[in-house]
Amino acid sequence: MLVIPAIDLRKGRCVRLYQGDPERETVYGDNPVEVARQWEQLGAKMLHLVDLDGAFTGMSQNAKVISAIGEEVRIPLQLGGGIRSREAVEKAISFGISRVIIGTIGIEEPDLARELIKDFGASILVGIDARDGKVAVKGWTESSAVETVELARQVEQWGVKEIIYTDIKKDGTMQGPSLEGLEEIIEKTSLQVIVSGGISSKEDLALLKPFSSRVRGVIIGKALYTNQLTLPDAMAVFE
Repeated sequence: MLVIPAIDLRKGRCVRLYQGDPERETVYGDNPVEVARQWEQLGAKMLHLVDLDGAFTGMSQNAKVISAIGEEVRIPLQLGGGIRSREAVEKAISFGISRVIIGTIGIEEPDLARELIKDFGASILVGIDARDGKVAVKGWTESSAVETVELARQVEQWGVKEIIYTDIKKDGTMQGPSLEGLEEIIEKTSLQVIVSGGISSKEDLALLKPFSSRVRGVIIGKALYTNQLTLPDAMAVFE
């Protein structure tokens, strides 16, 4: 099981938000490239990048930073946030991104989402961001009427093998992962899952070990940046 540090980008800086709220931002670094290097040096096998400006507005302000991270680190990168067109997918891949995460278009433009999944294969991941069992879109600023597990089933039919599942109410709170939503996805699909949101301790990670056949990795943000959990300690839980 992979432990994947998160690097959330806003206006060229490395930040964390509380439950995705742009008004509740904490800045953890003005040099995200150096942050990426540090995670790689500490042993990370993959990094999770989020373009928050792209997620909120559809217009990235972080292309130079993302490209620089792609040039500087050798481990795989996955990128989400405002990826809502074929051009955006192609641009991300040109920056050295291994896996591009789509979310909003899975709800609002399903035909385009299916085409991208077909054409780019394993280079496309679907992010399913849940709030009270419903899928949130546009940087979590809007809620859809689509149930989380309904979208999971749908993208599986489109050929997706793996998703990123985030419980928005857990994100940035360090209150532990959402097992209820994860269990439903595991029960009702055959998808592999990367879990995100709320993880703050080795005990939280241990809660996921029983799901190790289906949970491919965990994304950790705030707990790593506040040193409540170290990357080596987190990785040791699954070794």
